[in-house]
Amino acid sequence: MPAFKVAVLEGDGIGPEVVSSALKVLEEMGKLSGVDFVFEKALIGGSAIDQKGTPLPQETVELCLNSDAVLLGAVGGPKWDNLPTEQRPEKGLLGIRKALDLYANLRPAKVYEPLIASSPLKEEVARGTDFVVVRELTGDVYYGEPRGVFFQDGKRVGVNTMKYTEDEIRRVVRKAFEIARQRKRKLTSVDKSNVLEVSGLWKTVVEEEAKSYPDVELEHLYVDNCAMQIVRRPSSFDVIVTGNIFGDILSDEAAVITGSLGMLPSASLGDKYALYEPVHGSAPDIAGKGVANPIATILSVGMMLRYSFGLKKEADFLDKAVELTLQQGYRTPDIYSEGCIKVGTEGMTEAIIQAVRKLWQE
Repeated sequence: MPAFKVAVLEGDGIGPEVVSSALKVLEEMGKLSGVDFVFEKALIGGSAIDQKGTPLPQETVELCLNSDAVLLGAVGGPKWDNLPTEQRPEKGLLGIRKALDLYANLRPAKVYEPLIASSPLKEEVARGTDFVVVRELTGDVYYGEPRGVFFQDGKRVGVNTMKYTEDEIRRVVRKAFEIARQRKRKLTSVDKSNVLEVSGLWKTVVEEEAKSYPDVELEHLYVDNCAMQIVRRPSSFDVIVTGNIFGDILSDEAAVITGSLGMLPSASLGDKYALYEPVHGSAPDIAGKGVANPIATILSVGMMLRYSFGLKKEADFLDKAVELTLQQGYRTPDIYSEGCIKVGTEGMTEAIIQAVRKLWQE
């Protein structure tokens, strides 16, 4: 029986609740498929500050480095908003990403047919949308030097540097091609090579890497055109790969199409390690009330099955179980509409587990 070790970082707010749900689903999947999952918890974010005085204790880093994958709930909340920037919960998330050398952020955007009315797009436009934005995480204007605010001729000048090395581009592009190869075999590379030299290098490296993936269709779009096409023809995309700042913006645009942040999972991948987390925040206003939507975290576990453990069949079953649960009418308050079955966190979790069992038996 194969065994995988998962580092569990519950975090703050609704983090412990939605993570608990995802682990229950993962355990059920393990029982059905004969895979053993071992969970070990550690602190991160505000809870780590309260107990250890730091948002990222060293023992948390060590656990993650010695695990097959990391599952994170959420970090942050108003309780810690007045702390200095370097001591706030969010620094724990940035710190663990750096410690694990995670350079590719995956943000799926899928419109589920039972929730299609929640999309701000017309139904005929939104229908069939199912793509992934692969965003480079370690370079671009967020990290390039020089940076800062300087005085020049007695006036203030703000500077940030958009910078990419060939190797930084190549590794995330390869990751995107591999993901496209597992999906519908289409990759859209997004840049601004008509204006920016760094984007010219990006496009050149993408073309070089494409020679190793002749089975994947490649298209290039300028970022402004891509932003427009995501709204006009979202169902035409499969995998989008782009730099840090473009990916930051486009993945948020894509998230709106789905109609609910509570439905969106994510993964941050490196060559050796990977971290999975829901896109939504810690939602402290509903923490402990048992009404949080666990689907984003459950779908994040599905990504873990697919990308860290190579369990594609199990990942597909989990995705189908979520869709079946929605078709059956189960809704947490954030996605509830008249005529549906309103459930809390535990009710939605149990409904998905029952759907997993049903599909597996069939």
